[in-house]
Amino acid sequence: DQDQTPASRRLIDAYRVADYFTIAQPVGSEDELRDLIDRNVARAGLIIPPGYGRDLAGWQSAEVAFILDGSDPTVASTALAAAQLIGQSLSTQTSIERMEARGQTVITQQPIDVRTIVWFNPGLISSYYMVPAMIGIILQYLTTMLTATSIVRERERGTIEQLIVTPLRSWELILGKLIPYVLIAFLNTIEVLTIGVVLFHVPINGDLLLLLTLTALFLVTTLGIGLLISSIANTQQEAMLTTMFTLLPSIFLSGFFFPLAAMPIWLQIVSYAIPLRYFLIIVRGIVLKGVGLSAIWPEVVALAIFAFVVMSAAVRRFRKSLD
Repeated sequence: DQDQTPASRRLIDAYRVADYFTIAQPVGSEDELRDLIDRNVARAGLIIPPGYGRDLAGWQSAEVAFILDGSDPTVASTALAAAQLIGQSLSTQTSIERMEARGQTVITQQPIDVRTIVWFNPGLISSYYMVPAMIGIILQYLTTMLTATSIVRERERGTIEQLIVTPLRSWELILGKLIPYVLIAFLNTIEVLTIGVVLFHVPINGDLLLLLTLTALFLVTTLGIGLLISSIANTQQEAMLTTMFTLLPSIFLSGFFFPLAAMPIWLQIVSYAIPLRYFLIIVRGIVLKGVGLSAIWPEVVALAIFAFVVMSAAVRRFRKSLD
């Protein structure tokens, strides 16, 4: 609110009392608003320029800007419609007050003009939202499934015992099993990004090196899950079913299909236990918003904790299974 008048506060109250919006945090500049949207603290922002109250008091048309985060087209579309509806409602109410004051019966112009501006995805193209997220889904399925089934397959064939009697240490054996899948995963990441850019025209606005680095962090988690499954499952069928059991909650509770804010509170709480949730925020933030580490560090820390805990548990369990 750069105007700080009763008229501007009335406009803010109109959005506050609506069921569509919650005031996350008042800001003093567009840079502060950009920071909140980059960090997913806010999904939209209202900018009331100086002179808004003066224009209304002078019977002129006053413009305000409603900024939307277009990285999630579903949320942005709903917010766009709601923003325009609320603005039109207050504008109509102000017009009636003007007509009553002047004794007019015809509205000559709308007093309030809400200009909507969509950041990151002006066309609200759904592929911009889905294609980057496919990286996380493919990586989790691929690395978890391959790691789990390949080790169980060797156990079924009896070749794992041959590896145990070799001079290889357990960590060398684990590393040798995981490295090929890391390379495959990075090739798939580059492939998905290339397809997204060439076929779907998805812009990559952020640092590609940062994205690949944090992808490696996510891979530690998914490889750890696969290693953990391999130490529990006795057959390849068990490994595949267990992998699917871990994948389905990740798909539905990570924000891949449905916005997390639209879920019931208890499901939102459960989603904090899904590593994919944090990676999707990271990959969409880097690809669509062009954010840096300063905006996504909470998700990076959470993912690092998951990676450490899951891989530590997986290695410990795998060593016991070898013994």
